[in-house]
Parts: sequence; structure tokens; C-alpha cells
Amino acid sequence: MTNGDNPYGKPDNYGAGAAQYTTKVDFGGETPVSAPAAPAGQGFSLSDSPQTPAADLIKDTTTAGFTADVIQESRNQPVLVDFWAPWCGPCKQLTPIIENAVRAAGGKVKLVKMNIDEHPAIAGQLGVQSIPAVFAFKDGQPVDGFMGALPESQVKAFIDKLVAGAGGDEIAGALEAAKEAVANGDQQMAAQIYSAVLQREPENVDAIGGLADLLFEAGQKEQAAQVLAKAPEKHREAAPIAAVQAKMALAEQVADLGDSAALEQRLATDPNDHQARFDLALLQNAKGDRAAAAESLLTIVRKDREWNEDGARAQLLKFFEAWGASDPATLSARRKLSSLLFS
Repeated sequence: MTNGDNPYGKPDNYGAGAAQYTTKVDFGGETPVSAPAAPAGQGFSLSDSPQTPAADLIKDTTTAGFTADVIQESRNQPVLVDFWAPWCGPCKQLTPIIENAVRAAGGKVKLVKMNIDEHPAIAGQLGVQSIPAVFAFKDGQPVDGFMGALPESQVKAFIDKLVAGAGGDEIAGALEAAKEAVANGDQQMAAQIYSAVLQREPENVDAIGGLADLLFEAGQKEQAAQVLAKAPEKHREAAPIAAVQAKMALAEQVADLGDSAALEQRLATDPNDHQARFDLALLQNAKGDRAAAAESLLTIVRKDREWNEDGARAQLLKFFEAWGASDPATLSARRKLSSLLFS
């Protein structure tokens, strides 16, 4: 039990055996995909997306129903079993606390309640000697528990510990599959995967940023902005979201720059026309030529670091943010910039 009193440590054979994203995603004339659409196959699986309705998270069980309600169900997600009785005062204190905590977990854990006056057998088999007694089951096995009416903070901490990492590997695998789909040119599948992740974890910044980026690259700027707007305030500066925001800002910046040929002609006439080279860098980036864009700005830094109040270096940093810290163009240009600044 909690406080070092748990006789149900993990056995040797343990492990054997909200926000809605309804934007339509349209790529190249294919049938639009509704953002919450469940993905199918292709190397990933989200077993309980969307989240379990609150009404299905808490139920009463019987001796006959214990196997299905607890043992089998705990193979899908952890299940708490609350042993109680109508005459038990502490049980009445614990009930609203544990029920609220389970609902707050958003489907990562379920609660099954068993009246030991009506169904004493299971409690006897588990060695319950006082109530309330709460046992946590995972993969068909009791793995933790506590006795007594714990305060809300301790019940929440107990559940947090129980579900820590639950589904984490699955989410990570899905996000990796989405990246692979993008790399393989299958934006439709990537959008479906990101949407499924957001059904499970509405605040997942990688999925929010990934879906918004797909929308933006597909020309659906308003929809991309709507997806980004769903990110909680505390996550607005997260790298995956900031990268898309930076990319959108850069797109607005180049909207009125015109043709790159005219800028190249200006540079042929005057190689020190830094404004022309700066504007050309923006257009090169917009066309996806990141290496050329970086080189244009590095050339300005090399020739005149103070031009436009260090504007070339500042713009290059915006590129880095939009491209991502691990992008090859970012890594290469950052090395060159450091060499220029510190040589």
C-alpha cells in the first residue's frame, strides 16, 4: 500500500500476456479528411481514441462481474477498485474525492466500486481488513493500493503515479509515424495520425504543430491558425508551435516582394545592395531553398554586420526558428554564423 505498506508490488511476471480538432484537411484534391478522423493501420495504433466518456469511467461491480470489469478491463488501462460499505463513514468521505480524481484523469484510469457487504469474496481473497481500501490493477494484476480516506492531493498523486507513462510509448510511436508519413509524401495519413493523437492528448504540442504545419503547407492558412489557437497559453512558446508561427510570419513577409529575377538583377548591378539580397533571401526561403536563403543572409553579415541594425542576423535567427533546431540547413548555417561572429 501507499506509505510503504503495499503487499502488491509488481510481480515477476507483470506485463505478460477533449478539445476537438474538426478542421478539414485537403491535400491535392483528395477527399478532405476531418481532423478527428481515426487513423487506420500503417504502423501505428491508438487503442482508446477518442477518450472514454465520463459516464463510463466509474461503475459498480459484483463478484461475478469482477473478472470482466477489473481483470480484463485493466489490460486496456489501469483500474482502481474501491472496496466500501454503506455504513462506512470514511468511505463516504473518499467517494467524491476518488471519483473526481478519476474523471480528471480523462480516461487514463477507471474506477470500479465493490460493496463488501453484498460481495465479500473478492475482498477476502485480497486480504482486505479495513475499509475504504483501494487496489490498483494493471494488466490483470494488483500493482498498488492504499487504505483510508486520503485527502484529494494524495489521491491525485496516487493516480498520477499509476498512469505515469501510460500510453506514452504509443503516442511517441504515433508521432514518429506521422513524421515518416510526411517524409514519404503522405500528408493525408500524417494529418490523420496527428488528429488521433489530439483526440487522446488535446494539448500535445507536437501534434498541434504538426497538424497546423500540414494545413499551412496545403495553403489552408486560416485553418492552420485555428489549430494553433487551440494550444493552451502555457504552450504557445513551445518549439513545434513557435516554428509554425514563424513560418506563417515569414510567408506574410514575402507576400509583396515580387520576382526574384529583379532582385538578382539589382545584385548583379550592385553586389552591396543589401536590401535586395535580404529580400532575395526571403524569397529563396519561401521557395524552399533554405541553404541559399541562409547564404544570402550570411553574405550580408559578412559584408556589413551592422546593416539595418543587425537585421540580417536577426532574420537568420527567425529562419532557424521556422526550420527547427535539428534541420540540416539550420545546423549548417548556425555553424557558419558562429564562425563569422567569433572569428
